[in-house]
Amino acid sequence: MTDSFPLSPSALLQSGNLLADRRYVYGEALLKEGEGEGAADLFRQAIELVPDWAPAWLALGDAELVCHRHDAAIAAWQRCLVLHPADVLGAQPRLARLGVGDAGQALGHGYIAALFDEYADRFDTHLTQSLQYRAPQMLAGMVLARQTRFKRVFDAGCGTGLMAASLREHADYIAGCDLSAAMVAQARIKDVYDQLACQDVVTALHAETAATYDLVTAADVFVYIGDLLPVFAACHHALVAGGLLAFTTQSTPADHVVIGEDLRAAHPDHYLQACARDTGFGVLALEAVSVRQDRGQPVPGWLCLLQKL
Repeated sequence: MTDSFPLSPSALLQSGNLLADRRYVYGEALLKEGEGEGAADLFRQAIELVPDWAPAWLALGDAELVCHRHDAAIAAWQRCLVLHPADVLGAQPRLARLGVGDAGQALGHGYIAALFDEYADRFDTHLTQSLQYRAPQMLAGMVLARQTRFKRVFDAGCGTGLMAASLREHADYIAGCDLSAAMVAQARIKDVYDQLACQDVVTALHAETAATYDLVTAADVFVYIGDLLPVFAACHHALVAGGLLAFTTQSTPADHVVIGEDLRAAHPDHYLQACARDTGFGVLALEAVSVRQDRGQPVPGWLCLLQKL
């Protein structure tokens, strides 16, 4: 388990059966303590009472995983996905973590939006204090070492505005987008953007007039996008010739995109280089770094700077 995000949206965590709800809550408490067997038993009891309750199936899969019963975990998550195809609960990334399905497509918009809607009110404090999050500062330092003034900046996956706050005094205009309405609302409070939209990154960038921005930033955003070719192409569309794309993502020793234990995407360096080449970018920097911690340990990642050719 990871301490980074809540397990699932709170709106779905009531079954309509008080006894099933209690079994679920007790099971979740045991699961947080690593007591997989006891948790699994309680989740099965909840499912007996409410057979089509998707969160209980998701949690049962998590408990089965703790017990190292991978086939049982996969079966439970697949049942959750059948019951809730929109997958705001995150069954698909769990399955992809175990090699089931396409890791590049596992992180759906509904799941990401729900995750961050739940997280928005504690996002800044948790990232900067608990997780030692440094992506905005590191990205700002990298781009400002190359260029100190930008006419138009697009902050993709803007969150609460931490990236824009790091660049505000160096930019004439900053636009941002995020899938989570709650995160966009927090960003508005900071008053560091000239324009904000609640949209996915690819849609928002393609909606912009071609060759509009001289910098696109994505701080800790591509960890929620497995397949980066569409987003790189959208960034290329929005950037002027010679414009910069600065981003962070997590790294992996695997030779392909993977979904990790934290249910985030990790990308190998050769994959990033291939995506850049195939979408018309040159690689200016690809540095191995850690931009945050998870359970007190640094998370390996990449600090990247691309230039539109």
